[in-house]
Amino acid sequence: MNETLEFRRVRYLYEAVVRGSVRAAADTLDMNPSVVSRQIAKLEEELAIPLIERHGRGVKATEAGEMLVEYFRQQSAYQDDVLTKVQELRGMARGHIDLVLGEGFVSDLMAEPMKEFWRRYPGLTVTMHLAGTNEVMRLVAEDAAHIGMVYNPPVASGIRSRAAIRQPMCVVTRPGHPLTELKRQPLLRQVGAYPVALMHGSFGTRQVIELAEQMERVRLAPKLTTDSISVIKHFVRSDLGVSLLPAFAVSQEIDDGELVAIPVDQALLGAAEAHIVTRLGRQLSIASNQLLLQLIATMRAFKDSKPRHRGKAGS
Repeated sequence: MNETLEFRRVRYLYEAVVRGSVRAAADTLDMNPSVVSRQIAKLEEELAIPLIERHGRGVKATEAGEMLVEYFRQQSAYQDDVLTKVQELRGMARGHIDLVLGEGFVSDLMAEPMKEFWRRYPGLTVTMHLAGTNEVMRLVAEDAAHIGMVYNPPVASGIRSRAAIRQPMCVVTRPGHPLTELKRQPLLRQVGAYPVALMHGSFGTRQVIELAEQMERVRLAPKLTTDSISVIKHFVRSDLGVSLLPAFAVSQEIDDGELVAIPVDQALLGAAEAHIVTRLGRQLSIASNQLLLQLIATMRAFKDSKPRHRGKAGS
C-alpha cells in the first residue's frame, strides 16, 4: 500500500462522487471518461481498498471514498483560505467571496450592504448562488460557499449560525385586501380561504408552513407553487391571491406601497428565524469576515424583526 496520496487522483474521485458519475466528472474536468476511471482505479490499487460503487449510470462513494472526498474538501478550503489571506497582506486589494442565499434575501442584500462593502473594498469580487434551504446548508457544509443566508433552517451538525433573528412568517397581500381590514392578526385558516402562492418544499418558508399546517390541522391548497419569490410577487401584485413570506423578502415592495405584510397568528410561524451561517471550524478570511459583519449590521433580515405594514391588522 502506498502511504502517500496523489492529490490529483483524489480530485478525480471527488468530482465523480459529487457529480454522481465518471462521465459527469470527465465533463467538468474536460477530459476523457476513461482517464478519470483509470485514475480512480489506480488510487484504489495504491490504497488497496474500494473507493466507489458503480450502479446503473452513476457511482457512489464507499466509506473509504467518503473519507477521501471530505479530505479533498478540507484541503481545497484550506488552500483557498491561505491564498486569500496572502492576498490580504497586500491590503485586501484582491480576493473573492462565495455567497449562497435564498432569493428572499436578495433585495435586502443589494440595497445598501453590498454597495457599502464594495465602496470600502472595490477590488473584491463576489459570487452569489441562489438556492433553497437544503442546498444552502449543503453548499456551506461542503465549503462551496464561505457564507450562507437561510430562512428557518433545520439544526445541522457542522454548521455555525453567526446571527439568528426572529422574522415571523407574514401573509403578503395587496393593500386593501380583506385580510388587511381585520381587527387582529389573521389565523392560518383565514389565509387559506384565499388563493395562495407558496414556494417549493425545499425552501425554509414552505417547510415551516407545512409544520404549522399540521399543528393547526389546516391544509392550504396552493394555487401556485414556484421556486421564485419574484413570481410570487407578481402573483400578489396582480391581485391573483396572497402568499406567505417573511417581510424582509418584500421590503422594497412594502416601502413602495405595492404590498402589505402582516404576521400570521400562529406560534411556529411567529417564531421563524433568518440565519446567516458558516461551516463550523472554518476560518473566514479577513474579507469574508468583514462582509459577514457588514451583512449582520446592515441587512433588515438580521436587525429588524418587526414587519412594517400598512392597514389595520396588528396596528
